[in-house]
Order: sequence, then structure tokens, then C-alpha cells
Amino acid sequence: MREQKVSFDSEGTRIAGILRQPDDDVRAAPAIVQGPGWLGLADANLYHRYHQALTDAGFAVLIFDYRGFGDSDGDRGSLSPGMQLEDLISAVGYVTTRKDVDAGKIGAFGSGGTGGGNSVLLGAADPRVGAVVGQVPVADGEDWLRRMRTPEEWSAYLERLAADREVRAAGGAGERVHPREEIMIPTPERRATTVKRDVDGRIPTSVPLASADEILRYRPVDVVGNIAPRGLMLIAVEDDNVTPTDHATALYEAAGSPKKLIMQRNTTHYAAYEKYGDQVIPQIVDWFDACLRSDGPVEAEAVEVLE
Repeated sequence: MREQKVSFDSEGTRIAGILRQPDDDVRAAPAIVQGPGWLGLADANLYHRYHQALTDAGFAVLIFDYRGFGDSDGDRGSLSPGMQLEDLISAVGYVTTRKDVDAGKIGAFGSGGTGGGNSVLLGAADPRVGAVVGQVPVADGEDWLRRMRTPEEWSAYLERLAADREVRAAGGAGERVHPREEIMIPTPERRATTVKRDVDGRIPTSVPLASADEILRYRPVDVVGNIAPRGLMLIAVEDDNVTPTDHATALYEAAGSPKKLIMQRNTTHYAAYEKYGDQVIPQIVDWFDACLRSDGPVEAEAVEVLE
């Protein structure tokens, strides 16, 4: 796997990315575009196995830091799903300009919360994307944030957001909060996991509380049907307490064919990456291969359980 640092423009902001390509000098390779998962960075070790398998199969992979994160420009406190979608669309535009990429064979991959959800949003918004894979996705941002809190905590949180809107409407700056403690609330597993330890220390620790308002409006489930007749694969963890399992199943049910749902049992959100990686990663490669390289349409509606 060859690796090249690249950059492109997204609405006037320089976005830094990593382009990973097959070792062989493949001309006009199909390409996969990936934005990191929730509060993730492009150079996270977590993604290497996926990208190695994809490049071994002849795909190019572009992963990048969203604006305000990592090596990209932009406000260090930026946490906006709407802007992230614009960055993803700009990333697709960038790869289609490259002579070493087949502009007619572009896929979207995302993993982890809004990472998985963003791949769905991209596939629904950009007709240049011919296949989508979303791993442990968020389908409904309001439901996601609500489930992290008790009913009393949720009511208080909504009041806090309303008060913050009033402050901003009057010209004030609004609150700034830690995104992993006061937007998302980490589960005990998230606090204990070392899956993202290589990038955790470089994540912004202060973002506007107003970021939560965008997540309340974040609903990939409303647009997932726009992906058809292109292919959608979803990967979920049964009884997932980080990104609820029924978010993936709701996306699957609302999507048109071709579609596939992989359900990973007897594991947890973060443990699944290691436990089922050897089974899931080849299926991701096969899905992109079938959707982007096959001569005819992919006909599939399938649910597969791994245990």
C-alpha cells in the first residue's frame, strides 16, 4: 500500500487527506472516500486494516480530516455534520479530478457513529457515489443523544440548549463544552477502550454547545432511500450501547435494494473491530467490488448474522 499526503479545497477551507493506493501502479483505479468516525482522525491506526485490504484489491482510498480537525484548516472548535457532508462531497470532487482514479467508480465508507451515518448522507446526496458501506452508524442524532441520558437529564439538556440559543440570538458567544463529555456522553466501554488511543489526545476538547443542535437535526434515516438503486451495506453490533443497533436496522429497512446488513453478535461496539474484522473486512471489499466493478446490477437484500 502506497501512501501520499494530499489536500483539497472545501468551501474555501483547505482539507488535509491521505491517499492510499495499491502497490502496483494501477491506472484509473476505483476509489473509496472516507471521513473519520465520531471525533476521529484520518491517520488513526484503526483504519489501516480496512485500507490495506481495499488497496490489495486494487482500490484507492482517500481518508481526510474534517475541517477543524487534525491537519485540516478551519476553526479548531468546528463540529458540524453539515460541514462534514460538504467536506465529503468536496473529497469526491477531488478524487474525480485525478488521472489515477476512475471517476465513474466511487464508493463511500464510514465507520463509527456519525462516521457511518455520514457515508449514508454522502451516498444519498452525491450521485457520483455508486456504493456505500456504513459501519455502526447513527441514523437519528436526536435519538442518539437522548439515549445517553436519563429522562431527567434529557429534559435539563434541552433546557440548556434552549438557553444557549437565546444567548447567541442576543449576540453572545454561547457555551463551549467538551465534545466527548457534554455532547456525546461516553459509555464505560468507551472510557476503557484503547482502540483510538493513538488519536484521542489530538481531538479538540472545546466545541460550541450549539454543535448539539446540528446533531439533533442529523437524520440519515430520512434520506437513505435515495441511495437506491446503488448498493448499501450496513454493519451493526447486536445490543450496541454506543450506537444503538436499531439505528442500523432502521436504515436497512428504509433503504432500497440492493442492500445488506451484517449483524455481529456476542461482542461490543469496540471489541467487534478485532473480533470480527477478519470476517467483515473481506465482505466490505467484496461489496465495493460487486457494486463498482460488476457489469450488471447487484441484486441483494440480505441479513447475515456473525456469531
